[in-house]
Amino acid sequence: MALTNDYIRQRLAEKFGEQVTGFTEPYGMLTFEVPKEMNLKTLQFLFDDEELQFRFLTDLQAVHYPDDKGRELAVVYHLHSFTNNVRLRFKIFTSIETPDVFTATQLYACANWMERETYDFFGVNFIGHPNLKRILNVDEMDYFPMRKEYPMEDQTRVDKDDEMFGRGGTF
Repeated sequence: MALTNDYIRQRLAEKFGEQVTGFTEPYGMLTFEVPKEMNLKTLQFLFDDEELQFRFLTDLQAVHYPDDKGRELAVVYHLHSFTNNVRLRFKIFTSIETPDVFTATQLYACANWMERETYDFFGVNFIGHPNLKRILNVDEMDYFPMRKEYPMEDQTRVDKDDEMFGRGGTF
């Protein structure tokens, strides 16, 4: 039997009921949302289930939604079932005030670096991570650069003046 998005959705509904929401299929990839407290339970179920076998974490990243109060940060997991050659995506949301999410490093060893990068750029605190520290930015950095918490451009910069590009004055 070929593993279909409808069957995966059915298995998730059987296991977690109403807690799994927001099913969509952009470009054919099953996408859904679970509460942040359920990220490990969901990952463990998808990993252990003998029919699903989502045993490869392809990617883990975050997205900042500054206008979505209480759900400003989304952690997005991309999983692949090699046996069935099926991919899926699921999201959890957390507030920027308490960006605490359980680590997936015990289930997927590759989550170690992905979670460190997500912490470094978005400030998601992965509880239980064995070495959660900055990986690309300097330790002294007191902000998270991928959050949209800064003005788009400093209007006082002189190197951005049109005259610097030969666009000022008369021609």
